[in-house]
Amino acid sequence: MKLKIGDQIPSFSLKDQNGKIRASYKSNKPLVLFFYPKDDTPGCTIEVCGFRDKYDLFKILGADVWGISNGDVQSHLKFANKNKLQYPLLCDQNNILRKQFGVAKTLGFLEGRVTYIINSKGIIIHIFEDLLNGPAHIKEAIIALKKLQ
Repeated sequence: MKLKIGDQIPSFSLKDQNGKIRASYKSNKPLVLFFYPKDDTPGCTIEVCGFRDKYDLFKILGADVWGISNGDVQSHLKFANKNKLQYPLLCDQNNILRKQFGVAKTLGFLEGRVTYIINSKGIIIHIFEDLLNGPAHIKEAIIALKKLQ
């Protein structure tokens, strides 16, 4: 079942690129949680670097940023280091969290690209889905966070 605006996000516990466990988000600030298809592909590199380049703005807007794909710790670490990312990439190796969120495959085989804006109570307040336009995810996240101000 696909999660929608107003839904509580599911509990989870995933390692990031440094092997640190990131468990169900609990914070007093919003979270930008974006699912991307695969490390080190052209579209995904553009997207993660877009979040990197606007990272200071996300901090000003009071939000954390986490990326998620099915890569393992080594793949994520190499990808994060290569692109100098300042935020965690979570390893959803069996696509369990992707399935819990209901992030569908495109054309039946490409992992989806979906960004969720989650408030401090773990409730989804905005969803943006577009496989081909990674930069639009950054713009959408900023607009949604500004509405929270």
